[in-house]
Amino acid sequence: MNCTVIKNIPFDLDFEDLLNRLRIKKGTEYEKRLEELVQEAEINANIKVLYKLSYIEDKKDDTVVIDGVKFSSRILRVNLDNVNRVLPYVATCGHELENWSKGFPDMLEMFWLDTIKELALRSARTALTKELKNKFNLDKMANMNPGSLKDWSISQQKELFQLFDGHEKLIGVELKSSFLMTPIKSVSGIFFPTESNYENCMLCPRGTCPGRKAPYDKKLYSEKYAL
Repeated sequence: MNCTVIKNIPFDLDFEDLLNRLRIKKGTEYEKRLEELVQEAEINANIKVLYKLSYIEDKKDDTVVIDGVKFSSRILRVNLDNVNRVLPYVATCGHELENWSKGFPDMLEMFWLDTIKELALRSARTALTKELKNKFNLDKMANMNPGSLKDWSISQQKELFQLFDGHEKLIGVELKSSFLMTPIKSVSGIFFPTESNYENCMLCPRGTCPGRKAPYDKKLYSEKYAL
C-alpha cells in the first residue's frame, strides 16, 4: 500500500490576513475575541495528510486505470497523457479542530471558525505540496479533484478512496454515502507532474468563486480535451 501520513503540520495562520478576510478592524472587541479563538484553534489543531505513490496501468479515450482502479474523466485522462505515476492524497484540518469548533453557538463566531478551519486545511495543502516536490524531485505539479469539474463526477470519490484501502482512517477522515468527507474541511485528489500551468479553474465557468486560482478559458476544452 505504501501510504504516507504527514503529521505535526504547523498551523501557518497569518493573523493580519485573517483580519482582512473577515473584515475586522484592529483595536475592536471583535479583534480581541478573534485572537482568543485563534489561540484556542492553534492548541486544538492536529492537521494531517495522507498520500501514496500510484502507477497508471491503462489509458483509454476518457478513462485511466490507476493501481487497478478505473477513473472516468476525459480531462484527467488527457492531463495524464505523458505521466506514468501519480500521487493520490487526502488532506484535512483534523477531527480535533472540527469537534472543537462545534461548541460555539454564536453565528458570527461559527463563520469565523469556518474560515480558520479553511486556513488550517490550506496549511495541510502547503505541507503536502512541499513534501511531494522534495521527495519526488518534482519541479511543477498539477492537481485534480473529483467533483471539481462536471467531467469528473464527485461519485468517483469512492474510487479514489479505494486507492487508500481504508488507510484514510489514520488521519480521521471518513467518506460519506453522499461522497462528501468528514471533517468537512478535508480535500482529496490526485497530484501529477506537469509542464503546463493547469488549474481546474481554467475549465470552470462559474463567475463568482472566492477560491478561483486562474481565469476561465472558454477555448481550452475544445482545443485540448475534446475528442
